[in-house]
Amino acid sequence: MQKEIPICPLMSAGSDIDKVCTLDRCAWYLSNVKKCSLYMMAYNALLDMNAKQKAKG
Repeated sequence: MQKEIPICPLMSAGSDIDKVCTLDRCAWYLSNVKKCSLYMMAYNALLDMNAKQKAKG
């Protein structure tokens, strides 16, 4: 099983080189779900948007 190297969306923004996530050493990292909080916010916003679109249709 191949593991992916997590990339930090904050440190990588505006850079040509992806920066590796520091995981538990980062204040934005959610250790209980093992994801970046920025990823979780975007994911939750997508779920919310999909739910609103289904409600309209």
